[in-house]
Amino acid sequence: MSKGYVHVLTGDGKGKTTAAIGLAIRAAGSGLKIYFAQFVKKGQYSEIKAFKRLSDQITVEQFGLGTFTDRDPKPEDILAAQNGLSRVRIIMAENAYNMMVLDEITVAVRLGLIAANDLLGLIINKPHSMELVITGRYASPRVIDTADMVTQMKARKHYYQSGVQARVGIEK
Repeated sequence: MSKGYVHVLTGDGKGKTTAAIGLAIRAAGSGLKIYFAQFVKKGQYSEIKAFKRLSDQITVEQFGLGTFTDRDPKPEDILAAQNGLSRVRIIMAENAYNMMVLDEITVAVRLGLIAANDLLGLIINKPHSMELVITGRYASPRVIDTADMVTQMKARKHYYQSGVQARVGIEK
């Protein structure tokens, strides 16, 4: 690719990470190399298991403790996210990947784990040919304005509202 674009997948609806996974698999199918960074998350989600089968082309790293949901962040949560930010900067500077996915990074910004200006700096300073995909609720107007493509996922109805828990292979 001669020029890479910035995608933002945001909103309160389901499917942001799933859409990013689809982009990553499509890119891998075309022979591209993908770096997939997950912020806030930690664990053996089904996508992690699938990506292991494509490990020659997709590298995944998680920068969360797996316990942070609805409480104020602890210093360990902030440190995990900051370590992720540092790692992403290094990977971006190396320019060895065609696509970088920053999964749930807008949530990390919203929760104060990463500064908004740090995310904007990643967008502005990405290598010219790198495709950058940003996911998560709460994308700021500045991130949206800076992006080349924005998809807003809108929740209309979800069986979770009637008590169905996240299912392996579908939601996790």
